[in-house]
Amino acid sequence: MRKDISRRDFMAATAAAGAASALKGSAQVQETPTTRIADSDIPLVDFHVHRDELGLEKLLDISKRKGVKFGIVEHAGTKANKYPVLLSNDDELKQYIASLEGKPVHKGVQAECVDWMTCFSKDVVAQLDYVLSDALTFIEKDGTRVELWKKEKVKIDDKQDFMDRYTDFNVRVIATEPIDILANPTFLPAAIAKEYDQLWTEARMRKIIDAAVKHNVAIEISSSYCLPKLPFLKMAKQAGAKFSFGSNIRGTDVGKLDYCLQAAKELGLKREDMFLPAPPGKKPIQVRKFD
Repeated sequence: MRKDISRRDFMAATAAAGAASALKGSAQVQETPTTRIADSDIPLVDFHVHRDELGLEKLLDISKRKGVKFGIVEHAGTKANKYPVLLSNDDELKQYIASLEGKPVHKGVQAECVDWMTCFSKDVVAQLDYVLSDALTFIEKDGTRVELWKKEKVKIDDKQDFMDRYTDFNVRVIATEPIDILANPTFLPAAIAKEYDQLWTEARMRKIIDAAVKHNVAIEISSSYCLPKLPFLKMAKQAGAKFSFGSNIRGTDVGKLDYCLQAAKELGLKREDMFLPAPPGKKPIQVRKFD
């Protein structure tokens, strides 16, 4: 058992703490069961669900009870990433896909860091419904991996320099990986999180949004982090970005999409604005060209 906090423990603590004021200038997010927006045709899908805490059968029961379809993801990447369950080769990925076959869920993975594709063949990745990734495992100047959700691991001497490099790293994740969804967008380490509105300048937000639109990568609206905030989301909507909902919440609150639905209401999102998994033959791993 690792003594330092895992990403899943951090996410659970973050979700519990909440961020009701994240939608600046809008009504506070209510602590109520997930409900569909009135007169909305947006499908209720939580594409960021991990099965580790509850197990698949309990998740299916929660999904049915809440009326929210789940997209199940497992961490996938090299052994440099430390998780209790980590898919690191084709055989493990195939077994995972088989375990979800025939279940009323979308089958996905949470890709870890930028080298995850060295573990898998394209044909096996194409058997997934989707791939999501984020920029939270950040590559520092010396090549080391920094887990940005662990405040004891993050040291930031120059905030502006970090933000420029972090913005570029987000763009790198979007532009160089065959992913469908950018998860946990605009997350900031604890050391600078209170300066979110100052550090996420329009220019930095624009870089990420432009990359997402160019490469057809959906932007996750995260109900665990209550991110991105409304200025980013409005800019993304105007640019023609697609969106997905993700709770990334462990335990019985999984599928809680209150922040996502509040944001969707504020933005006036419609079904056509929402991410849907690409059909066979059209997945990013099959159609995107990389330099």
